[in-house]
Amino acid sequence: MRRSRTVALVALATLTLMTGCGSSDTPSGGKLMVFAAASLKGTFTDLSKQFSTDHPGVSVEFNFAGSSDLVTQLTQGAPADVFASADTKNMDKAVAADLLAGDPVNFASNTLTIAVAPGNPKQITSFKDLTKPGATVVVCAPQVPCGSATKKVEDATGVTLAPVSEESSVTDVLNKITTGQADAGLVYVTDAIGVGAKVTSVPFPESSGAVNTYPIAALKQAADPALAKSFVDYVTSEAGQKVLSQAGFAKP
Repeated sequence: MRRSRTVALVALATLTLMTGCGSSDTPSGGKLMVFAAASLKGTFTDLSKQFSTDHPGVSVEFNFAGSSDLVTQLTQGAPADVFASADTKNMDKAVAADLLAGDPVNFASNTLTIAVAPGNPKQITSFKDLTKPGATVVVCAPQVPCGSATKKVEDATGVTLAPVSEESSVTDVLNKITTGQADAGLVYVTDAIGVGAKVTSVPFPESSGAVNTYPIAALKQAADPALAKSFVDYVTSEAGQKVLSQAGFAKP
């Protein structure tokens, strides 16, 4: 009788310990796949390092691309846990496809700037100057958030650009400028900051009418819903916002 009672107590203690271990709200292991706008590459890479430190055993992997390409991949069944878009339009597509586990949260905003070769050899000082004869200009494709913002500026100013190419992501635009394949391009302020002296940034007042808001959300298909939510919470936390601010992002 005494032995049976001892065994029962041990079993109860073990069950209690297991239950306690499983009740933690903070995931401590696993892999997270985040689909994020190309303009978030540097910032989210930095954020993931601290997130992994705070969540031992967690590895964060990314798929960085234009937001329109990302949402297309998601609607076609690509596996991911979190989606961060560079605009609300493409997040709305994810909402319409019933991909989200909860409401998206706006976490940052970004504004266009003109990126030119160091020293600005073409003397581009305004949005209209992008139409100067002999100046080769690259922009984002219209379906990409940075391209949509560019179109808004064109409509507002009445200035129609004649780009030599339309790229699928803002990082592709920036690459054309840093490698000398184009004289100027429209990128986000954060992208110009991110490459430092490789480009000269030319702000223009009309950009204030085409600010992009960035939303983030956990996905229904997330392998570990708690881990996905934890990443979203970290991005929107004070620590996450500090990293975003340092990179040049504004509040949403």
